[in-house]
Amino acid sequence: MKESESDLMDLQDTVAIVTGAARGIGRGIAVCLAKAGCHVVIADLGDPVRADMDETARLVRETGRQALTVDVDVRDFTQVTAMVNRALDQLGRLDVLVNNAGVVSVAAVAALEEAEWNRVLSVNLTGTFLCCKAVLPHMTARQSGRIVNISSIAGKRGGPGLAHYSASKFGIIGLTQSLALEVARSNVTVNAVCPGEVETAMWSDALSPALAAAAGLTPQKAFQNFVETRVPLGRGQTPEDIGDAVVFLCRADNITGVSLIVAGGTEMS
Repeated sequence: MKESESDLMDLQDTVAIVTGAARGIGRGIAVCLAKAGCHVVIADLGDPVRADMDETARLVRETGRQALTVDVDVRDFTQVTAMVNRALDQLGRLDVLVNNAGVVSVAAVAALEEAEWNRVLSVNLTGTFLCCKAVLPHMTARQSGRIVNISSIAGKRGGPGLAHYSASKFGIIGLTQSLALEVARSNVTVNAVCPGEVETAMWSDALSPALAAAAGLTPQKAFQNFVETRVPLGRGQTPEDIGDAVVFLCRADNITGVSLIVAGGTEMS
């Protein structure tokens, strides 16, 4: 059944914060939201990815939307609240939050250092919690808002060497469902997107090298083989695929608490 216009949120001239927006999936989300009408706050770590943040801002502005770059470490609630306040001060409103900032590494549980467990959980899960917490007073006061948390197919099914990453992404889905119930009567929807195989820095820096070492292949060939053998549609996903899913969830008025898988059929539940 086709949704009626009354069931769709108009994103024209709304304001979205996207964390981890310097490159990869975050950039794809930022540009897709801009094309849908959003002005975009490009939030990331600052100097380590400054040039990438500026490039994302340029791509957003090419759509005719405003772009604001903000330095933030999502593990620090003081920085997170400053990010939200700056968005409100300079762009005048806040309608959408996309929690995309994340890190990954590969290690078996027996070899996984506690510090690395804490690092991955603090960025991926605690960072998502803190950003949600920071925007909620504004969204609930306005009785309107969209929160989209980026999980993963690793949040649906664990894998060897990814216990810490999977735990963080499973946690994001639990957070999404609980928060969706808490704020539903405030007309704030909270959903998750679970990307599959998107060839970003996470893959090239961590996942592909691990697969390559196990299979005796180059990292690029390891990624291609993984996609060809594991993805029913036979192709990897793109940052734009994830961005399109985020836009859909931001427009939908009557969907909350879901985890939308964008993985070419790799995971279906």
